[in-house]
This record gives sequence, C-alpha cells and structure tokens, in this order.
Amino acid sequence: MAKKLFLLDAMALIYRAYYALNRNPRINSKGLNTSAILGFANTLYDVLKNEQPTHIGVAFDTMAPTVRHEEFDQYKANRESMPEDLAASLPYIVRLIEAFNIPILLKDGYEADDVIGTLAKEAENQGFTVYMMTPDKDFGQLVSNKVYIFKPGKFGEPPTIMGVREVCEKFGVDTPRQVIDILGLAGDASDNIPGIPGVGEVTARKLIGEFGSIENVIQNSDKIANDKLREKVNNNVNQALISKQLATIILDVPIRFDPESLKTEPPDRESLTQLLEELEFTAFARRVFADLAQIKIQQPVPSIPGIQGNLFETTGESNMPESSFLTLQSVKPTYHKVETLVQRRHLIEHLRKKRAFCFDTETTGLDTYEAELVSLTFATDPHEAYCVILPHSFAEASSVLKEFMSLFQDPSIEKTGQNLKFDISMLQKYGIEVEGTLFDTMLAHYLLQPEMRHSLDFMAKAYLNYQKVPIEALIGRRGKRQGNMRDLDTNLLVDYACEDADITLQLRKVLEPGLKENECLDLFRHIEIPLIKVLASMEQEGVKIDIPALKEYSAQLQLEILETERHIFEQAGMMFNIASPKQLGEVLFDRMRIAPKPRQTKSQQHSTAEDVLSRMVSAHPIVQQILDYRSLTKLKSTYVDVLPAMVSTRTGRLHTSFNQAVTSTGRLSSNRPNLQNIPVRTDKGREIRKAFIPRNDDYVMLSADYSQIELRIIASLSGDTNMIDDFIQLHDIHSATASRIYNIPLADVTRDMRRNAKTVNFGIIYGISAFGLSERLSISRKEAADIIGQYFTKYPGIRKYMEQQIDFARRHNYVETIMKRRRYLRDIHSNNSNLRGFAERNAINAPIQGSAADMIKMAMIAIYQELKRLNLRSRMTLQVHDELVFDVHRDEMEEVKRIVSEKMRGALTLNVPVEVEMSAGKNWLEAH
Repeated sequence: MAKKLFLLDAMALIYRAYYALNRNPRINSKGLNTSAILGFANTLYDVLKNEQPTHIGVAFDTMAPTVRHEEFDQYKANRESMPEDLAASLPYIVRLIEAFNIPILLKDGYEADDVIGTLAKEAENQGFTVYMMTPDKDFGQLVSNKVYIFKPGKFGEPPTIMGVREVCEKFGVDTPRQVIDILGLAGDASDNIPGIPGVGEVTARKLIGEFGSIENVIQNSDKIANDKLREKVNNNVNQALISKQLATIILDVPIRFDPESLKTEPPDRESLTQLLEELEFTAFARRVFADLAQIKIQQPVPSIPGIQGNLFETTGESNMPESSFLTLQSVKPTYHKVETLVQRRHLIEHLRKKRAFCFDTETTGLDTYEAELVSLTFATDPHEAYCVILPHSFAEASSVLKEFMSLFQDPSIEKTGQNLKFDISMLQKYGIEVEGTLFDTMLAHYLLQPEMRHSLDFMAKAYLNYQKVPIEALIGRRGKRQGNMRDLDTNLLVDYACEDADITLQLRKVLEPGLKENECLDLFRHIEIPLIKVLASMEQEGVKIDIPALKEYSAQLQLEILETERHIFEQAGMMFNIASPKQLGEVLFDRMRIAPKPRQTKSQQHSTAEDVLSRMVSAHPIVQQILDYRSLTKLKSTYVDVLPAMVSTRTGRLHTSFNQAVTSTGRLSSNRPNLQNIPVRTDKGREIRKAFIPRNDDYVMLSADYSQIELRIIASLSGDTNMIDDFIQLHDIHSATASRIYNIPLADVTRDMRRNAKTVNFGIIYGISAFGLSERLSISRKEAADIIGQYFTKYPGIRKYMEQQIDFARRHNYVETIMKRRRYLRDIHSNNSNLRGFAERNAINAPIQGSAADMIKMAMIAIYQELKRLNLRSRMTLQVHDELVFDVHRDEMEEVKRIVSEKMRGALTLNVPVEVEMSAGKNWLEAH
C-alpha cells in the first residue's frame, strides 16, 4: 500500500475555521464560541474519511521565541493578539486531536512550518507521498514531485492540491524554491517580513523571472532598466537578504521522523464521545460514528437559552457505552407525492382534522412578483409530509390551489412555516389569503439568537443534527445558468419539498419552548408575527417610479462626473484611474505628497478610504473633488441607473423586499433595492426621492416621521427629570441641551452651540468619547471632554442609565428593549478592551434602537389593520428608519393623517410626548 502522509498546519487551519464563521459564530449552550473547534474538526474528519492517509500528524507553534525572532526582532511584530474566544478553543482542539489518536508535532525554537518542512522532506526521502495541509502560500517552496500543498476547500468545495506545476504557475517561477525569492522581495505583511519597500508580487515575479534569485538581482542591479526600482534594490540589499532568510522554511529541525508513531489509528471512542457531548457537536458526532451506530434525533442541541433536558434519548442496542448519545436509531421519513384530485381531497380532509399544519412552497424563483408556484407541501407530524405537485399553467395551478383555499382562510387552523412572508406573498398572487395563528421558525430563531443565521439549512444542522441537501446541489448556484425547481424530476422535488416542511415542523418543537423561557413569546406573537402580513402587503403593493426623471438625472450626473474628473486630472497633472485605490494612492501620496506619513493598508498600499481622505480635505483641493467624484459615481451606479431596471415587468412598480430577521437591533432592513441606504444628507442624494411618485393623479404621497424618537426613548428609559421636562415643555431638545451645558438662557443659544449639543445628544446614545466628539466638531479634546462632563452633570439620569445598562449586561450577558427584545453581548467580559468597549456601547444603545424598532413595527401593524378595517383605498408602501410612506387617495387624506398620527403616537407608552411630523406632496422628496 502506498505510504501517504498528511501534515496539518494547525494554527493556520484553526484561524481559517474561526474567521470563516466569524460573522455568524456558533455558540453552544455554555456560551463557548465553538466555531474554530467545529471548523477544524470538520476539516480533520474530511481528510481522514476522504483522503484515507496511512500516516498523519498535526504541527503546532510553541510559545518559545524562534530562531527568526533572534535574528530579526520585528518578525511577526505586527500580528494582533489571538482573539480570546479562539484562545479558549485551543485546549478543546488539542483534546480533539488526541481523541483521534493523532500525534501533535512541535519543537521549541521553531515554527510549525519548520516542523512540517523537516518531516516532509525526510518522509519524501523514505518513499512517502506527503501532503502539507495548509492555506499558507509560504509552503510552495517545499513542493516537489512527492510533496504537495493540500488546501481545504471553502464551504463544501473540493480541496486544492498544488504540485510543482501549480506552484510555478501561481508564483510565475521556474522552480518552487524560487517562492522564497518572491517572498523575500515582496515581503509578507502578516509576518512583518519587510521585503523591498515598493516592490509587490508582480514586480518580484519580473525580477526573479529575469535574474533567478534575490542574490542575482542584487549583483545585477545595474541591469534593471527602471531607475526607481534599481534605486529601491540598491538601498535595501540587507533588508532583502534578511527577508529571504526569514521566508525560508527550516529543513533541519532537531525532530525525529518516526513513521510508526504517525500511523493513522482508530479514534479513542470514549474520549471522543465525551468531548463531542461536552461541545454539543451532535451533527459532527453523527458523521464520525455513522459506521458504529445509527442515530435518532429526539432532542436538538440546546444552544438556545432556556431549552432544557437531555440532548438525546437513547434507544436500541449498540457497542458504544450506554451513556453515549451516539447509540441511537435513525427514523426513515415518509414523504408522499400528491397529484390526483382524489389524493388532494384525502389530504385536505386530513389537514382539516388536524386543525394545524406546517406548509411550504417551492417556486421558480425568489422574486415573488415574477416567480410561479411549483409545489405546495404540508406536514402535520414529524417525519411525514405531503407534496402537492402543481400544473405549469398559472390558471390550472390556481384551480388546484383554490381547493386548499378554505384551509388557508380558516382562522381556527394554525399554520407554521419558515419565512412565511414569502409563502404568503406567493399564495396571494393566486388569490389565497392566509388567516389564523401563525408560527414562523425563522422569526422565532431571530428573537432567540439575533446574531446567528436563520436559514433552514443552518437551523436543521444546529438543532436537529440534520444535514439538508442544499438547493444548489439540485438547481446549481445563483447566476445565469441556475435552473429552478420546475426543472427537477418530480421525485427529487417531492423529497426536497417534503424535507423542508418536515424539518420546519420539527424546528417549531425546538424553538417554541425557548420563546417562553426567554420571555419573548409576547414579542413574537404581538409584533413579529402580525408584521408578516403588513410587510407582505407593502411588498405586493410596491411603489411607482418616475423612470424618465431618473434617466434625465442620470445624464445630469454623468456630466458632473466628467467635469469633476477633469478637475481632478488638472490638479494631479496627469490622467489615471480614480477608481483604483492603488493608482489614487500613488498620485496623492507619492506624486503630490499631500500627507507626510500616509496610512498604509495591510497590503502596504496607501490607504485612500473615505474616512482617511475626509480628514485631509484641507490638505489640498483635489481631496474634496475625489470625495465628490466617489459620491456622484456611487449615486449614479447604485441607485439612479439601477432603480428603473428593478421595476417589475408584471406590475410596473418597484417592489422592495423587507427583511425582518437581519439586523440584531430589531430594525427592519430592505434589499432589491436597499431603501435604508438611499442618501438623504446631500441635495443630490435627496433628489432620488423625487422619483418615488403616487400611483396616479388621484393619489398623493404622505410621509410620517417620528421626531427624535431615540432621544425620547432614552429620556423615558433613564427617567432623567431634566430631559423629560425639556420634552414636556416642547422645547427644541438640542437648543435646550445647549442651554444647559453652556449655562445660558435658551434664547441665547447660537447655531454652533445647538450643533454641538445635537452631536452630543445623538453621540451619547452610541457611547461617543471626548476624542470622537473633538473629531466630529473639530474642537480640542479638552473642550469636547468639558462638554461631555457638563452634559452628564445636567442630565445625571442619563449617566446612571448607562452605568445600569452596562452592569445589567455584565450580570446577564444581554440587554433588552421595553418589549423584552434581547441583544446578547458575549464580549461584555472580554479582556480585550476594544471588544469589551464595543459590547458596553451596545449595552447602552441596543435597548434604545431596539425599542424604536419595536415602536414603529407596532405602529405599522395598527395602521395596516385600521386601513384594512375601514376598507380605505390608501396604502402604506415604504418604511425607512423612523419614517413611514403612504400612497394616499386625495379623498382620504385627512382620515389617513388622523389614523397615522394616532397609531404612531400611541404605539408605545413613554414618559414624554411623542411627536410625529407629517407632510404630503406629489413625490417622496416633496412629502418628506
């Protein structure tokens, strides 16, 4: 049998796993971030299962300084300290490796790279084929005909295996050893290997392609045609040689290559079982022990606060320990295809008797205005579901669906689903309204774990230990070549559709107890669930767009862009690609030298980020012109040119999609288009709103906006008597604040004083510091500190509220809104001051933002229900931040204004008056 050795670069793979899930980390019921552990575990298991190595080892760095640190004290000096939750994962990863009976390889004074390099070359000499498992490009220097880089695939993609040819093509070299020369010239920012300043990988390739090595580049520098490049090489000879030395993987580490100790062995079942139970890796456990025991899922991973009880219920016999949760039997689901009239009648009778069902739709696409229904699926009991196949014809499908109308419109029958807004919208297209009590698993999980993913695939794996078939496996990835569910064989369609309904029903049984335990059942029932129909209605309604006006505006912007571009080129004295950060940085900082010490990016380029340039506006007129150019091009490409293309061909209106389960604060977001990001702070940005118009001449647009709602909420939450009094007296709150912090009468407050007070008022909500305030107001840090000090002196209740919120978060690891919406703050006890500070700011801000979100949602529900009850022709069409937009029939204007004002003001009881600003107009801009 061929000898096949896998050597794993532990920390590179662990970091890779950690950051792959960093935006949506996996947190278990004990609060441990298990992202890195699970990611590494899956990677390790995939290798053992799919590659079947005869020998394997995992190499780690040690804490001891290496020979590189002795020779170059700045080596890896730029690396940030390891995130705390990642550091906490390392002992579990070590236990995991040991439980798999895999040796850990390390040597003080040397890095894991050196250990792998030494063992790889020795193994090669003894006839092994070696795979160095790492995402690190440095290993390219070790590749030979028997030594390969094995780079794990991302998100289910196959791994990348790089041999001599692949490495040479990637780096543009003749032999893998020349990778060292490339790294020595170009440097490596992550390891603080300096290289030659100003020489990137492209230039390094050209030099090595011409001269073969760094030494030859230095010796033949007089032959370098480019004067600046020749000068860079001559001025950095020692640095280049040191960089090459640092980039060279050591191949004579004093570590013994012992093939016998590296032989792949079966795992230690008892240790592995104990560890996986402790980590709550039930899905992973299923994979590992699939050949030893079949698994039945009785209870999900209890990673939702409040779900108690055993993880699993043990049944059947097995050769595993009796206490193990891996001794379970599988349940084979029963999925039915429903095609005939008789079958549909039997199903309808079954559903009517049950008085509750879970349902799901499969469609030809995700755009509810263009897509058509392919199937309708029902489940009433776990592991069983029924898929109704619908005809291709819209009329025939409508006829079949009408058979189920009485079920959907029966208010006494409860309905469960995943992302019900989509299903409800699809059914509305076919004339079917969904009535009765609803339960949406996506929204339930959103309330329980707002910062995690809420897809069915994710929840099935996380809580039911079930790996769903991804839809991409059936119809391909999104893009021009993606198919749709109608293209599938009906048996595949039935299995997929039934699985969705079945899993959704099972998830409800998992999530519902958590809602009760976490005291958010009322929030779920009275806000999030009723809002489904409101948003579905708004999406279906859409809004009319003035396409000719946008096209005219696009042409106007194009002229301004060209004019701005011309000014920039004149200032720079040359033409260049303004959209290229690299070229822009070279022009501003190398050619024009507008800043003495410009900030560098991680890739050692000059940073031209907006915040960087904004601080340099006074340095040179070109900076403001560049910012204007960016603003104009973004406005044109993101909105003005795109909005007309997004108008539905079927309805002739723009239908945005409102997202209930995206933001962790509880606020709604939208996409296709993202209305929340339409610029409103500039005149040119506000012009876009002019294109949003009423449906016809009988209608007028009405805008209703909460006035300073977040400040009113913080006044109410904090109970600060001064701020409450300012609102009760109907003072302009920013002028009143200025009057207090500057100790002057209200009548003497200047425009600048009010501006400063306004910045503090809103900044306090987000935990603004003296430094931050000084930056925003262009004042000294001392003056900013004095203003903040005065603010807290005049509003002591605000400071007390802030302190109480942080203390509450430390004791409970979460904060909550007035309506008990929770925001979990896992970094509130972090030793990292930046992470802890961010969590503390969220502890203050989340209840305020979240309460404002709850308030406008409650108002939307009440307004929608009243408009519907009165059978008015006017419709609510848009929601952006604290603003609602309506398409109002002219005859109903006064009545709608009364309803909107009453429902918005009364949505949530506060200790201060709630003000709603309303205005109407022939377009959104005029109304706003």
